[in-house]
Amino acid sequence: MTLSGVYLPLITPFAGNGEIALDALEDLARAALEEGAAGLVALGTTAEVAMLAEEERRAVVEVCAKVCRERSAELIVGAGSSDTRGSAEALRALKTWPEVTGALVTVPSFVRPSEAGVLAHFTALAEQTPVPIVVYNIPYRTGQSVGAATLRRIGELPMVAGVKHAVGGVDQDTLSLLADPPEGFAVLAGDDPYLSALLALGGSGGILASAHLRTGLFVELVEAWRSGEVAHARTLGHRLSALSASVFTEPNPTVIKGVLHAQGRIPTASVRLPLVPAGQDSVEAVLRLL
Repeated sequence: MTLSGVYLPLITPFAGNGEIALDALEDLARAALEEGAAGLVALGTTAEVAMLAEEERRAVVEVCAKVCRERSAELIVGAGSSDTRGSAEALRALKTWPEVTGALVTVPSFVRPSEAGVLAHFTALAEQTPVPIVVYNIPYRTGQSVGAATLRRIGELPMVAGVKHAVGGVDQDTLSLLADPPEGFAVLAGDDPYLSALLALGGSGGILASAHLRTGLFVELVEAWRSGEVAHARTLGHRLSALSASVFTEPNPTVIKGVLHAQGRIPTASVRLPLVPAGQDSVEAVLRLL
């Protein structure tokens, strides 16, 4: 699996009765691929996956699989937990959908193992997964920091394709990893405001919730850095960074849902508790930028 370009971590739109609006989900998926996204990510944090029942999760994957099959696009599915054995079971279950090309697996949270434990976790999963793994490194959610040296060792595992790197900035480990990544190991931006910075340093693309709103421009930014159009990439990167920062003024995906609803693209701006809808000021700030 070669990870490159923009991947959209889809929200889960809800209808007025609280059920998943599957038609709206399908429309969002199609629109992103039509605008040039390389693939979709189902059941990520942006999808409110923790608040979805098992049958709802399956319905989401079914919709995404259908769209990706028709468009010959990549489909990455969030799988796993802090438990290695349970994560392996979740990965094996992905064989149900032949359209699934990768699994997004978060660094174990709450347990806070040592870096040796994180390496052992992914080593065990790499031996059992039917699809390539994308490591989700997001220490401000997991409470577990993983350094560049450990990420390199994980990246050398045969069934690990890359990392969604979301460390809240561009720190020394980010610089070190991008200076010397394992062969075939993709570093994808996971913090939307820092996409342009990571691309300038050699990143391969990003898994970007903000791309719900301007997928084509995020794709254009990736292509600009790839083709060496530095002046254009810098200008566009600053614009999209400001947009992304505005999107995340309240917990993800509340602002995105508010904007999509205001645009008439989803039936409600509803989120599930403990999330609450974004304030109107936050939504209007993004609409002004758009």
